[in-house]
Amino acid sequence: MAALPIDVQCSHTVPARGESARRMALVLGITTVVLAAEAVGGWLAHSLALLADAGHMLADVAALGLAVFVARVAQRPATPERSYGLQRLEILAALVNGAMLIAIAAGIGIEAWRRFHNPPAVRAGLLIAVAAAGLAANLVSARILHHGHDHSLNQRAAYLHVLSDALGALGAIVAGAIILATGWTLADPVISVGIGALILNGAWRLVKESVDVLLEATPAHISLPAVHDQLVSVSGVESVHDLHVWTVTSGVVALSGHLVVKDPGSNQRVLEEVQDRMQGEFGIRHVTVQMEKSATCA
Repeated sequence: MAALPIDVQCSHTVPARGESARRMALVLGITTVVLAAEAVGGWLAHSLALLADAGHMLADVAALGLAVFVARVAQRPATPERSYGLQRLEILAALVNGAMLIAIAAGIGIEAWRRFHNPPAVRAGLLIAVAAAGLAANLVSARILHHGHDHSLNQRAAYLHVLSDALGALGAIVAGAIILATGWTLADPVISVGIGALILNGAWRLVKESVDVLLEATPAHISLPAVHDQLVSVSGVESVHDLHVWTVTSGVVALSGHLVVKDPGSNQRVLEEVQDRMQGEFGIRHVTVQMEKSATCA
């Protein structure tokens, strides 16, 4: 099916993801290597803390893979069947990632409970060595993703995943150090519970934000009353109704509403001022308004 013809001046697409995708692909490779090292090291060292961090990294590998995939697929043009293209694939991927993270956190909690009652011997030296290598790799990955993470929500999510991996590796190092110094093997499941809680916290926020987008809730950073007040303050606008603001995908916020404008001759001026204000005040670039001489409801 041929793509819809789109006027370049009026299109509202997410900024190019090429550089962001390349950075995330590089971090994906680093994270995959560290994941394999931590999984093998955790099994050999009998360390739940290290295995917990490996489980977290497994979810992050999936998240990074989806992020890279989405960054490329979302650039495909819109079609008559999908007028927004595949941009919302990012939201569905985030929801899947969040559900997987919750399952991993639950698994860590169950295994920690078992180890509280029957703690195995932990090879603390191996635990520290593997976790230290993981921490170093995570810090390198964070450095790679830091550039530009403020401008791409997709990359920012990957950046936060990597930072949480670094905290998990740090927790495993602390567990190993405690065991090495005191012989208290319960430090391993105790710290793994903390890592699980960290995963669960991030997963819950990810799922909540994804569901909000799918339910077309008003973005958390935008006040709908403030948007209404800005529109009403435009010269020539008598009133505003049927106002909606929602997120199409990360970085793409849309607005629709009905504006009562008594003088049809001022419609173009009002439209241009509305578009300027919405972009300047709220960062909303996709604006669709219906001009009416008197209020009408569909």
